[in-house]
Amino acid sequence: MTELIETERLYVEELQSIMEGYFAELDNSELSHLIPPTLENKRDVLFGNLPAIYEFHNRTFLRELENCAEKPELVGTCFLKRKEELQVYEKYCQNKPRSEVIWRQCGDSLFFQECQKKLDHKLSLDAYLLKPVQRITKYQLMLKEMLKCNKGEGTAELEEALTTMLDIIKSVNDSMHQIAITGFEGNLSELGKLLMQGSFNVWTDHKRGHSKVKDLARFKPMQRHLFLYDKMMLFCKKREETTDGHDKTPSYSFKHSLKVRYTLCVRQSDTEGLQQLRLMQNNANNKGRERQ
Repeated sequence: MTELIETERLYVEELQSIMEGYFAELDNSELSHLIPPTLENKRDVLFGNLPAIYEFHNRTFLRELENCAEKPELVGTCFLKRKEELQVYEKYCQNKPRSEVIWRQCGDSLFFQECQKKLDHKLSLDAYLLKPVQRITKYQLMLKEMLKCNKGEGTAELEEALTTMLDIIKSVNDSMHQIAITGFEGNLSELGKLLMQGSFNVWTDHKRGHSKVKDLARFKPMQRHLFLYDKMMLFCKKREETTDGHDKTPSYSFKHSLKVRYTLCVRQSDTEGLQQLRLMQNNANNKGRERQ
């Protein structure tokens, strides 16, 4: 509990330094001549919704965690109570690739060097902009440690809080993959909730009449990244491109879609450790019929 509160205080201090030492300084007339042209009207892209994250942690979450110092059994309830507010990280992570592009374009400018000097930071701004991503993934690790030490009152709430944080992380991860889809002409928001995404080997039944083993061997699987929504499944080809010598950025080129009339069932193979995707026909007349 002590580690959770102390690291939360440090996190809030770091967010405050970003807001006051960088974000607010963009309005400082004395530094306006140092602001690079590529940053003009791009502050919201560079920082995303960091102001909202800072306000939530500074005014609400930190205080509530501090109130649990003497009653650690209440910390699980604290996370559950703020489940909706913690969803703010999804928007931040979705924007992160765009933020990184802006930073690569102007991160070495005199403006950022001056701000870093004033703050006496050893690390540049991009390292601090990564803090929210690191923080949202850290919570579940600390909750796991607390569960190991707590077997009494509040255990059920801690377990539920851990499940909630894992769900949030999954949602954040899924959303970051989703924004990298290219070539799909429809509206992704109309497809319903993104239930799952991942890479699978896909076989297509586009040729018939080959029954011999040597003929069947010709049908090699295609590696496809699948996005399963409530109403449709998208088949995409994963591509990775290196930008300006930096890490490869994945994108997903849309190839095919399949309207969903089935319930998803993903099973783990015992022999090969591979995921197997099966669709269960979901209607009253064919309940339980399986399609592979």
